[in-house]
Formats: sequence, structure tokens, C-alpha cells
Amino acid sequence: MHELISLLSSELPRVFRWAGALARQLRRHDIALTGKNSGYASTDALTLADLSVQEILVAALRDMGPIVRGCRIEAEESTGDLGRFAKQSEWVLGIDPIDGTRGYRDRIGNDYAVMLHARTRETIHYSLVYLPEASADGTWLEVRDDRIALGPDDPSRAARAALDALAPIPAEQPRERRRILVSGFLGHERERAAAVSAAGLEGVLGSQTGGSLYPLMTNGYLGGALFHTPNVYDFPVCMHLARALGGDAVRTSDGRPVDFGGVWLDERSSMFRLPGIVACAIDRRVIATLVDVARDWSPERYEVGR
Repeated sequence: MHELISLLSSELPRVFRWAGALARQLRRHDIALTGKNSGYASTDALTLADLSVQEILVAALRDMGPIVRGCRIEAEESTGDLGRFAKQSEWVLGIDPIDGTRGYRDRIGNDYAVMLHARTRETIHYSLVYLPEASADGTWLEVRDDRIALGPDDPSRAARAALDALAPIPAEQPRERRRILVSGFLGHERERAAAVSAAGLEGVLGSQTGGSLYPLMTNGYLGGALFHTPNVYDFPVCMHLARALGGDAVRTSDGRPVDFGGVWLDERSSMFRLPGIVACAIDRRVIATLVDVARDWSPERYEVGR
């Protein structure tokens, strides 16, 4: 494990810089693509940047050598030399080449991100997020060994050196613990957010947060999230952050910690997802409240009237 994480953390930052530069450039052009048909706009958003950035990431991972190629890849898109990686492995590398594709495509906000995490069945061991336009030169977020780094890139330094220069975020700093993002309920988000608020928390929608979930959790604006059937490409970073900050991610059906043993293929969106509803927060008392609120909600993603 140590050798894999050391290799990823050493090599990936510069690759993310290249990928971010490509994403910034492509965003200036008409790059929307068709090909996803779940019927929901956010899920179905796809661009040339998603495919191109993933191609770069997969090629870079392939060229890092046998330790990395011995991992299984779970990537949101199907591009890249994916056949070079293990079909079965204890270790999984999850890739979201452009998190926030709909806003990226429509040029709404600058909170899209390039993301990768490394996990085993039980938990997440490494997360790297790069937001190419969240600040003048891009913004980093890295979670490793419970060290969380968040801050602006510095192009005058090598990418790894720029990350190392960021002061770690202390888990004990004051945070907003009650504000919870509610996502994935497919047309029922407002009523579900209202139910969260009625329980004494503050349920909010993504359009109300003004930024990406991951830095907002790190800097304390958000206390966590309540997801319906989250995908395995970006959600694990939320889970990693919550655990590094003293919280957890649990299934609301029974309150048990999330693992990745029951992942299912959502054929409508061509994505792998966790089953049911997941509460992810930095405060375990908030998690208990979310479990109480959502325990009896339908776990079926496409069921009418969930």
C-alpha cells in the first residue's frame, strides 16, 4: 500500500496540471457530446474534455509501472488504455475526469474538477482533486494519511512541491456541521432538503452552495452530504474527507459504515453506484440525525415518488 500511494502522490500532481490545462483550453470551444441517455441532464452531460482528460490520466497511470497497472480502474468514461490494468484486484483507482460536467459544459461557474482516488473494499487511502479555474492558477485538494491539504497552485514550483508547500488543514478547526448537501434524488431534492432542515439541520442543494463539495467540506462551509445511490467515481472523496475529519459515511437503511462490496451497475447512466441512501458527514451526531430522517426513504434510484 505504502509504495502505491507514494508513487501516486509523487507522479499524479504534474499529470493533473496538464489535464487541467487541457480542460481550461477545451472549455472555450463547442465540445458537447451525446451518448448518455438516463433522462437526467446532470447525469447525461458529456464533453470532449471528459474523454480527453481521461485519456491522459489513464495513459499516465499505465506508464507508472506494474504497481499501478496491478490496480483495477473504475473510470466514469470508457476511453483510455484500460485493458492494461488488472481485471481483479484488492486496489481500485477511481477516476472522474471532469467532475461537474454540466456546469463545465454550460460555462456556469468554475468549480469543475479533475479527480482520482485509490481505495480498497473497506475505505479510501488517497484522494487528489484539482480545480483548474477555482483560483487564478488552479486549486489543489489532497487527502493522504489523514493529512488534508487545500489551497492555490503555484506554477513557479513543481506540482508536487506546490502541494507540499500548502499548510495542512487541521481537523479540529471550527466548522459548520449542520449544513448538509442533498443530492441525487432526481426531482425530489427540494422536498428531501426540506426534511433534513425540519430535523434541525440545514439541507441545501448544489445550486445553493456556490462551489464544489470537496473544498467546501474541507474549509468548513458544508458539514457533509446526503446522497441517493452515489457513484463510485467522485463520492469516495467525500467519504475520505469525512473520515479524515473525524466523521464517517453510513447507509441510512441500517446506520452501518459504507464499504464497496455491494456496488451495482446503473445501466441507464452507465455508472457504478453504491446502493441506497448514504449519509456522509464530519460530525457523527449529524450522521445519526440523517439516518433517522432518511431511514424509510426508498433506496430505488428510479422509483417514482421516492
